[in-house]
Amino acid sequence: MEKRWNILSADREKVNTLYQKLKVHPAICKILVQRDIDDFEKSKHYYRPQLNDLHDPMLMKDMQKAIDRILQAFQQKEKILVFGDYDVDGTTSVACMFQFLNRIYEPSLLEFYIPHRYREGYGVSKAGIDFAAENNFTLIISLDCGIKSVDLIKYAKDIGIEFIVCDHHLPDAILPPAVAILNPKQTDCNYPYKELCGCGVGFKLITALANNFGFADEYIFEYLDLVATAIAADIVPMTGENRILAYHGLRKANENPNRGIKALKQLSGLQKEMHITNLVFMIAPRVNAAGRMDDATKAVEMFVAKTDEEALDFAEQLHSDNTDRKEADASITEEALAMINGNEKLINRKSTVVYQPHWHKGVVGIVASRLIENFYRPTIVLTKSGEILGGSARSVPGFNLYEAIHACREHLLGYGGHFAAAGMTLLPEQLEAFSNKFEEVVATTIDPQLLIPEIIIDAEIELKDIKQSFFNIISQMEPYGPENMRPVFITRKVIDTGWSRIVKEQHIKFVLRQGNYTVNGIGFNMADKFPLLQMKKPIDIVYTLDENEWNGEKSIQIKMIDLKLSE
Repeated sequence: MEKRWNILSADREKVNTLYQKLKVHPAICKILVQRDIDDFEKSKHYYRPQLNDLHDPMLMKDMQKAIDRILQAFQQKEKILVFGDYDVDGTTSVACMFQFLNRIYEPSLLEFYIPHRYREGYGVSKAGIDFAAENNFTLIISLDCGIKSVDLIKYAKDIGIEFIVCDHHLPDAILPPAVAILNPKQTDCNYPYKELCGCGVGFKLITALANNFGFADEYIFEYLDLVATAIAADIVPMTGENRILAYHGLRKANENPNRGIKALKQLSGLQKEMHITNLVFMIAPRVNAAGRMDDATKAVEMFVAKTDEEALDFAEQLHSDNTDRKEADASITEEALAMINGNEKLINRKSTVVYQPHWHKGVVGIVASRLIENFYRPTIVLTKSGEILGGSARSVPGFNLYEAIHACREHLLGYGGHFAAAGMTLLPEQLEAFSNKFEEVVATTIDPQLLIPEIIIDAEIELKDIKQSFFNIISQMEPYGPENMRPVFITRKVIDTGWSRIVKEQHIKFVLRQGNYTVNGIGFNMADKFPLLQMKKPIDIVYTLDENEWNGEKSIQIKMIDLKLSE
């Protein structure tokens, strides 16, 4: 698949000014300026994230109300239910809050509740509120959900149950009747950082409570590895407070991890230091698999386990769920690809809508993302649930998927979501009409450019720039994430040395030269590009920098993303 190369630019004057201050390679100064790190002070905070730069939690709207209500519950010996969503952000939020409250309150008066994905659906559920009522809970702290649950929180209030909502999703004009709503995205909330995940908002409440009781910092910071896991999994911007929390959370995950993280690390066979990518690709899928394939309650049980043995027992269950998830995901993706490739009409569309009644609804969102890797276009994967069809949609960057689905609402029973991802339900007899309407909407509104994958390139360098000192400064830009991605470089007019070769039939092991400098690298699943190297003509390469360890020796290698003949 051809890709668009988009090389970012930066204000030259700002780059030069920063270069005078930092005296590091101009390409690094350019990348920093692109990321709004354009003076010495910002650079210092960026390269040395400090926990004492976190904002005062009392700046968040309703924080005092939340603390007062929790203290009232303590005084009156009320039962408190900690309620959270079934994904990584929700389960880590619940684990942090539940463990902290256990420290400062009577454990017999505390419980947690995770809604079942299929029986109760996303967010605050009526079943959860009824559970609270039947068991005499009078206060629910909801984490990573609740901001849109206006009717359900009113229902709870009417039967004598009050809510403190900790959420980070965008609020609607009408807010739920909770005693306190902690969400920095509220228009009248003056909290300086708006991009916290649900676990981050919960962490702020924990911090405020800890400060209220005069606890030392270590009481608060022991949850940082779980907060970092939520930040990594929820794909929130890796800027400001998120970056500070993720940086120190990773350190905690490496030095003294939560028992659940330690157990999952053990089962994954990771020997080396954990990076943010390990949280994203190793920890998060196993936690999410619990909710996708079964019940996410065991994810919280694993995080709050009192012994390593208990944590490992729950981790093994998650590991098994993840194996089932991978098998379902692989077989459904294979079926879906065969359906599209076997149908010329489907191949030539600007969108993808596929359906089979037997597909597992826990993985249809993942399958939609996999299909986008093959056919780069807005994609919906549907399955049958009872008498109705339900599914997940994923978009390509830049295309508003929610608006497109909204335009097809006449064919739907229900839908929800945001710019990049959504879900919907419909009657079987509406499938063809919905599929055609969705195709019509996408085909008439999408910019054709958006159907070509884009590679964002940060800076141009030469092979001679790739030194250990350069790599060390790049490495200190971790943890990477949205708005602070791993830097992508372009180098023009390099030549194959003749030593490059195909390995394992699908990857290329590169040995490239520019002037007197040679570099080694790897290009995964790029064997189809090998003929370009054999032409022995100058090529332009796009890549990231990586460290390769072989027989105890470390060396810098390039990790190829794309290459083209030089113009």
